[in-house]
Amino acid sequence: MWIDTHCHLDAPEWSDDERLAVRAQARVAGVGLCVFPAVARTNWDAVRALAHRTGDAYALGIHPLYVPQALDTDLDALDQALSRHRDDPRLVAVGEIGLDFFVPELCEPAARQRQLDFYQAQLRLAQRHGLPVLLHVRRSADALLQGLRAMRQRGQPVPGGLAHAFSGSEAQAHAFVALGFGLGLGGAMTFEAARRLRALARDLPLEALVLETDAPDIPPQWLYVTAAERAAGRPQGRNAPAELPRIGAVLAALRGLTDAALAQATTANALRLLPRLQGLWAAATPGAEAAP
Repeated sequence: MWIDTHCHLDAPEWSDDERLAVRAQARVAGVGLCVFPAVARTNWDAVRALAHRTGDAYALGIHPLYVPQALDTDLDALDQALSRHRDDPRLVAVGEIGLDFFVPELCEPAARQRQLDFYQAQLRLAQRHGLPVLLHVRRSADALLQGLRAMRQRGQPVPGGLAHAFSGSEAQAHAFVALGFGLGLGGAMTFEAARRLRALARDLPLEALVLETDAPDIPPQWLYVTAAERAAGRPQGRNAPAELPRIGAVLAALRGLTDAALAQATTANALRLLPRLQGLWAAATPGAEAAP
C-alpha cells in the first residue's frame, strides 16, 4: 500500500465525477491515502470537502504562484481556518507554501519579497498550530532553508514536513533532512535523462524519501508528451494518483529494493513526517503495516 503525499485532485482538469473515479482507480492500484494541498484561500473549502468525501487528508495554505493575487487578510483567514479545523483529523499540514524563483515575474524584487513575507508568515502559523508544512521548492531551496534556519536561530521550533518535488543538490537535500524534512519524489525521477535526480533518489538515506504524483502535473515519462507532439495535436498526458505504484517501482529499481519494501519504507516515512496521517492510515488500511 502506498501514500501519495502530494496530489491536487481538486484541480479543474477533472470534473467532480471524474475525481471520484480517479481516486477509486488509485485505491484499486494500492494507494491507501492521498494528501490534497490547497493553493489559495478560494480552494480551502474544496480540498477539505474532497478529503472528507474520499477518506483522504488535506493541507491549507497559500501557494507562492498565488501570492501575487492574495490579500494580506488571507493570512489572517488562514490562521482562523487552522483554528476552526484544529480538531479535524484530516487536516495534516500547512501547505502548499514556499517560494518559486522559476517564473520570471515572481523574481522581480517586489514579487520576491512578497513571496518571502507570505512564506515566513505561514511558517509561523504552522509553528503556532503545531503542524508540519508542505514546501514548494522551485529554484528556491537555499532561500527556503535560510528561512527555516532563521527560525532555529531565534530559538523557535522548525515545523518540519516535506520538500515537495525535490530536485535540488545533495547538500540541499541533506540540509532539509537535518531540519526535519522529507524529500518528495515523483514523475520527474522516472525520466532516464534525469541522471542527477536519479542518483540522489538512489543514494540518499531511504528514511528521507516519500512518494508523490503532484497530479495532474509532473507526468512520469510514460505519460509525457513532447512539445512537437503537442504541436501536432496530441494532448499532454494527465498524471493521476494511480500512477504512484509505477513511480514507486522506478525508485525501487534504482535502489535495488522490491516494490513491497519500498512501499513499506516510504509509507512509514510519510506517517512519521506527517504524524496526523497515522490515524487515517490505520482506518484506511486495516491490517496493513508500515515499517517500524
